Amino acid sequence: MAAMHTQPSAETFPLEDLVRKAWGGRIRVPHFQRDFRWTTNDVLQLFDSIVKGYPIGTLLFWVRKSPAAKVVLGKLVIDAAAGDQTWWVVDGQQRIVSLANALKREGHAHKPFDVFYDLAEERFVSTPRRIEERHIPLPILFDLEELLAWFATRGHLPGEYFPRARAVARRILEYRIPTYLVPHDDRAALRDIFDRMNNFGKRLSRAEIFSALYAGEEPPVRRNPPLTQIAQRLEQSTDFGRIDDDTILMCLLARRGPDVTRDFRGEFDEGRRVRTDFPDEDQQGAYDGAEAAVRAAVNFLQSDCHTPHFSFLPYHSLLAVLSRFFAHHPRPVERNRQLLRRFFWRASLAGPATFGGSFTQFARKLAQAIIPGGEARSVSQLLAAVPGSQIRPNLDERFKANSANGKVLLCSWWALEPRSPFSGATYSTRDLSDTLADDGTARAAIQDIIRPKDMPAELRGDVAGRVLLPGVEEPVDEAGIVFGMPPYMEVGAWDAVLASHSMTRETAAYLQWGNRVEFLTTRRHTIVANLEKFCDRMAEWERENTPPLESLVFDET
Repeated sequence: MAAMHTQPSAETFPLEDLVRKAWGGRIRVPHFQRDFRWTTNDVLQLFDSIVKGYPIGTLLFWVRKSPAAKVVLGKLVIDAAAGDQTWWVVDGQQRIVSLANALKREGHAHKPFDVFYDLAEERFVSTPRRIEERHIPLPILFDLEELLAWFATRGHLPGEYFPRARAVARRILEYRIPTYLVPHDDRAALRDIFDRMNNFGKRLSRAEIFSALYAGEEPPVRRNPPLTQIAQRLEQSTDFGRIDDDTILMCLLARRGPDVTRDFRGEFDEGRRVRTDFPDEDQQGAYDGAEAAVRAAVNFLQSDCHTPHFSFLPYHSLLAVLSRFFAHHPRPVERNRQLLRRFFWRASLAGPATFGGSFTQFARKLAQAIIPGGEARSVSQLLAAVPGSQIRPNLDERFKANSANGKVLLCSWWALEPRSPFSGATYSTRDLSDTLADDGTARAAIQDIIRPKDMPAELRGDVAGRVLLPGVEEPVDEAGIVFGMPPYMEVGAWDAVLASHSMTRETAAYLQWGNRVEFLTTRRHTIVANLEKFCDRMAEWERENTPPLESLVFDET
């Protein structure tokens, strides 16, 4: 267990001193810290608590030698000089960034730091629709000379406004914040403190904790954490979209060992390193191996499983399972690829219900089925872990792009190779990726064929009223208007366009004639039929899970 060689100093500092220290570049945010997440309401509550004298929590800093650097604090960019006693934020980033930005003109110009004090209502507000003279910007309140000058030009204001503003300014300037300073030579203890402090307040995600614990030395140029860098490189090179850091971490852990929920605090520590499938691997090797495994899994999903984008993936944990498989079996034989696709779709349709509804058990049990050095056995155990009897997704509920059923449906639509109603060309994964950008769901690529308000009440929200059009540059108010045959397109090409969207010329005619109920009913029937065929083709229910011949051992005696 890490121990402190010297007791961390505990002091209270005036808010003014801390803010000016931040402006001077003597307070910095480590590269592994989370992005700024506070909303306008969080910033307003912070200043309200300060003026009322409420506690706003303790700050924790790591005191260490630091080189000259360009420091970014929210919207502020500071040319910071080198120093032997620079304070690095361990706990309190959101508060420090909010104070430094809201109290300085350059930061105050941006949300959520655009805070004013309303002298009439005696409360903090974000930029009002109409800024009146009763609204004082926080940077004015933070400088008594500017405050005096501000009132000197507004002699007509009510007499009680100035003493009220001066009192608020003094409460801000004189407010004291309890602060712990950890000396530079206690890196192990600092990590332990950071880990324990995460049990309080707004918890970090597992990926954020992992990135913080294994951040290494501060780089000369601020970089994203390694997990984020992996996600960014995969996004740029695969058109699979942005995989969140928590899923990347799950893939990294799954590759190194089957328990994806294990305590990773000893993952790379020599003294307490956990047993892994790659015992001689260092930290960078683990990152490189994870990236290669995820890339192979993504390629498999796109090429074999009609899952073109992360937002189409029914369960994120399945990416971790596939990453583990490809880490240990990077070039499976064709028969095992077919069986692996069968497993993926059976698992996607069954979901965690197979394991009592537990997502944790779902990921752990499936990862445990994968054996290093046993490709055929791994595939066989994966298939044995999921149901082999036919399962069909439920389309009776309203369509939701972020639900597992909704994602299965989207994959079935993608398998139809949707075409542009303008050019007849098949949409590509690049079209889809460009349309979705960093969206967490596929909603941006889905359009309403009929405006929801114009749909019959009983069919409102039904899948038959939606269409996958990732290449439409500008969303149309009602996508049905684009399903009239263009005069420049041949009949055969137009039939292919309609079929790629679960329509026929007869179905489209209902839409053109304004017969919405008949259109929705007919198209829904086609969508359901196509979905069932897709699921049966992918999951291959009731088929024998015979392994490849080369893996069978025959008794010749």
